[in-house]
Order: sequence, then C-alpha cells, then structure tokens
Amino acid sequence: MTKMGKKKELITCRDVLWLLVLCGFAINYMLRLNLNLTIVAMVIPYPKPAAVAQCNLENSTSTVDVWINETSQDDNASFSFPITTSSFTNVTYKDRFAWNEYEQGMTLGAYYWLHWISQLPGGLLARRYGTKRIFGLANLLTALLGFLIPYVTHLYALIILRVLQGLIAGVIWPSMHDMTAKWIPQNERSRFVSAYLGSSLGAAVTYPLCAAISNSFGWGASFQVTSLLGVIWFCFWHFLVYDSPQQHPRISNDEKNYILDNITGSVEDEENAQIPWRSIILSGPVWVTIIAHWGTTWGLFTLMTQAPTYFNFIHGWNINTTGILAGIPHLLRMIFSYFFSMLSDWLLRTRRMSLTNVRKLATFVCTGVQGIIIVALGFSGCHPLLAIIFMMTGTAVNGAVSASTLANFVDLSPNYASVLLGFAGMIIIWAGFISPAIVGALTNNNQTVGQWRWVFLIAAANSIASCIIYMIFGSSKEQPWNQYAKLNTKEREMQDLTPMAAKRDNDAGNADDTEKSNFIKER
Repeated sequence: MTKMGKKKELITCRDVLWLLVLCGFAINYMLRLNLNLTIVAMVIPYPKPAAVAQCNLENSTSTVDVWINETSQDDNASFSFPITTSSFTNVTYKDRFAWNEYEQGMTLGAYYWLHWISQLPGGLLARRYGTKRIFGLANLLTALLGFLIPYVTHLYALIILRVLQGLIAGVIWPSMHDMTAKWIPQNERSRFVSAYLGSSLGAAVTYPLCAAISNSFGWGASFQVTSLLGVIWFCFWHFLVYDSPQQHPRISNDEKNYILDNITGSVEDEENAQIPWRSIILSGPVWVTIIAHWGTTWGLFTLMTQAPTYFNFIHGWNINTTGILAGIPHLLRMIFSYFFSMLSDWLLRTRRMSLTNVRKLATFVCTGVQGIIIVALGFSGCHPLLAIIFMMTGTAVNGAVSASTLANFVDLSPNYASVLLGFAGMIIIWAGFISPAIVGALTNNNQTVGQWRWVFLIAAANSIASCIIYMIFGSSKEQPWNQYAKLNTKEREMQDLTPMAAKRDNDAGNADDTEKSNFIKER
C-alpha cells in the first residue's frame, strides 16, 4: 500500500484483508442461508398462523395484518389477499411444493450432513496449499452449485445439491485461522476475527434480498443472484489477497516488519511439520473451548435457520416482512461483534484483564446471556413484539463469539489454529443438522406455540450449560505443544550431539585412566 513520507498508512494490507475476509464470510453465509428464507416461498403456506389460532388474537379476519402475494396458475395474474382459512380454499400455488415440516427440516439440515467431514481437511489443506486458494475456491464452487438449484424440481435432488454445497464449504472456516495466525498480532486478533462475523452481514443481507427477489422474480432468482455475488467476490479475493506478509508484493516494509515482530509462537516453515494429534485430542483447554463453541453455535443455528419458518408459521408474516425481521438481528450481531472485539482488545492492551478472563467475559455474553434471552423468546410466543425483541437481542449478543471461542483457538495454538478449528468443526457442525431435525420432529404437522417453546428451551439449555463449563475450566494459555516442531528439532539436535558427547566422555575417561596408570608406574 502507498505511503506518504513517514505518515501512517491510511489503508494497510491488514485492512484490505479484513474487508475481503468480511465479504468472504458474508458470501459463505449468503450461499448457506438463501434456502432458509426462500423455502417460505417454495412451500404451500399454512391456512392460519399458529399464534392467531391458539392465542385468540383475532376478532375478525381484518385484525390479522398478514398479506401474501401469489400468482394464480389459471390466469397467471398476481394478486394479494389476507391469510384466512377460506382464503386458501380455491387457490392453486404455482411452483410450490407440498413438503411437510419433516421434509423441510431435512432440506434445511442437508447442508450440514457432510459439512463436518471437510472441517479438519480444511485446516490441513490451508496449511499445505494456503488459505487464499482453499478459502477462495470453496466459496467459488459453492456459488457455482447454487446456480443449479432453481432447475431442481425433486426434493431429493435438492438435498443432494445442498449436501455437496455443505461438503465443499466445510473447509472455509478452519482454513481462515491459518491466515489469521500469520497476519494478525495477538493484540489485534479479536478485532480481526470480527471479520468472521461477515457471516452475520451475509445473513442480514440475504434474508431481505431473497425475500424481495423471490417476491418480484420468483424464488429461483434468489439463488442466481447470491451465486453471482459469490463469483464477483472471488475475483477481488484472487487478485488482492496473499497467504502471508512475506508473499504480498504491495505491502510496506513498516507493516511487514510490524507483523513479523509481533506475531508470537508462529513458525513460517511449519506447513509440512508433523501435527501433535495426541496432544490436541487429549488437551483439556481444547475440549472446553469446543464445548463452549457448541453451545453458542446451537443457539445461533436455532435463531438463524428457524427464524423465517417461525415468523411465517407462528406469527403469519409474509415473506417480505419475514425477510426483514430475520435479517436485522444479524446486522446487529455484526455491529455488536465489532465493538465488543474492540473492547476486548482494549482490555488486553491496557492489561485491565488477563487474556483468559477476556475470553471468559466474551463467552459469558455469547453463551450465557444468549441462553437466557432464548428462554425468554420461548415464552413470548403469543406476543410478536416481544418475540422480535428477543430474537434480535439473542442473535446480536452472539457476536461476542469473535472475542470468545473463535479467537481462543488461535490463543491456544497459533501454529495449529486451523487444525484446531477444523477438529472442533467436525464436532460442532453436528448442531447444524441436529437442530433442524429436532425442529422438524417437534413441529411436524404440529405448528404450535408450545412446540416451538420446546425448540427454544433445548437451544437455551445447550448455551447455558456450555457457558458454565467454560467459566469454570476455560483457559487461553498457549499450550506447550504449540512449539511441537521446535521441540522436535531440539530433540533431534540433542540426539545428534549425544554420540559426540559420549565419545568425548569416553576419550576423557581413557585419558584419565592413562594418567592414573602412568602415575602408578612412576610410583
């Protein structure tokens, strides 16, 4: 980047990297979540919202301000009508599927069926081939598969496409940790990892965007637009991002030296080094971090994946309203993440809190506070305004994860951060398809406020339990096996020196014996 004399750079290479990582994770979530909202326009709606039917909110059909734009199959003319039981009697839905809740849950969860398998390979591939290649190509291939979805007309064909997308995209999150460890000093790590919360930006944009596109051009167009955005992002990523400061052709010497001088515990030539699998698998701090990440992920997946279905079936809002209400919480999550990460970095720089306590504070917010809010959401079924407030705040506080478990994996081992996140992802991602499976089982032909309360209480239990465990046992101390490659080198050097040392000792011993023998002879 250009400099003016000795003045500070206005835009550093780390700033550019942060922006493109932010957009990359946004694209990742756009391609992941577009079905969550679009499925509302793909399936035949319920005749009456559950909250209206069960909470006695309606006095007449006019009190339910819920409108859906539909197209008649007979004359292909668009019209609007309020949701009432009689409204659905003689309406034929064009390009809609008669999928029940179980089939919808299976479709939404299909993305995660094989997503876990590629988590660990993602970390390993990034170490070998670089984050630039792995992260970039995974987003690109997922986008290209997205172009095919509108042409799929069978449930199982759609499921297969979603499974393939999830399998390919599984490398994305763990691969980025390798680049973070090489580019970002520890006291900037919380803020940089907030770029991972570009996922929230993607969700905030995807829901209203897909709603507007589906309403205007049909649900198939939403997949085409999100995939096109993925291809455009890849072009910028390919030409502007490099795997390490040493490889970047436009980085200033000041910035490069600053990065290299302030990155602790990372070894540049470690890509091909042996990985201490036994130490990682038996590491208590790693498992405690995984447990905490499980809780915050389960809560987020419940709020993120099920929000459109919940607002549509329970409160009866149309697709545009649902898109906006489902998207805004994720924008708040992104904003909360950025400012909370800045607070975390400030606490570290000023030494007001230790690294472990900063991570515990962040984990308390994104798991404990999130769990309490989800409990409140579960008991707000008949009050849509409260449901909106709790949905927004519950999603927003999850943004603290950027200064919590996500950053903690790098703290525990900068050298093997991508491996740790990949290993954790193999376990955590199961929440991605267990959660919608539970929702499908609980609400199949039973869309009631009470059943959705159980959905939220199960999510809250996961969050709160993981919070308690991390508060007691969590640690951010760099693990001894982070220097595994260096320790092995020293051990080899000692082994190489051992025969020489033994020979010297043997020679010295022989000399002493000779001296003693000569002395005795002289005597």
